[in-house]
Amino acid sequence: MAKKDKDKTPEQKTQPTPEEVVQEQEQPVEAAPAEAVEEPSQYEKEHEAFLRLAAEYDNFRKRSLKEKEQSYRNGKADAVAKLLPVYDNLERALQQPTQDEAYKKGVEMTMNELVKIFTGLGVEIFGAVGEPFDPQLHNAILHTEDENLGENVIAQVLQKGFKLGERIVRFAMVQVAN
Repeated sequence: MAKKDKDKTPEQKTQPTPEEVVQEQEQPVEAAPAEAVEEPSQYEKEHEAFLRLAAEYDNFRKRSLKEKEQSYRNGKADAVAKLLPVYDNLERALQQPTQDEAYKKGVEMTMNELVKIFTGLGVEIFGAVGEPFDPQLHNAILHTEDENLGENVIAQVLQKGFKLGERIVRFAMVQVAN
């Protein structure tokens, strides 16, 4: 066979016999799938880790935004709650008789300005005489029998209630009829 190899040209020497081709194909075929399986699994692992990291970041961003909004709503409700005694005092001052018209006008203007501020903040004032009693909004501290008013109707408002969105800042204290 060595004689035949010498007689062949370099181009002919490079062509392997069919048996050699089969042997060569068997070896790389076994090694190639092992490498090919490793690379996609490594890629898939890294891709999955990246997707998890992206999802975790998105959840963090949403949670932070929700906490920020909740903190803002809580702060706003606390500020409104701290202003309620001022509202109550101005309301009492308006109910007192006075001879000084300038004083009365000043208190009215202050009260109107405070109500504008509350309205601008989204605060709703509730609890008026004649409204139906709602235990979700009102605290009934007195009960009276009055034929002029219907069943479970507010007869007197002792302290107005305040609501900020769906959150009750202060329940109205009322007297309920019948």
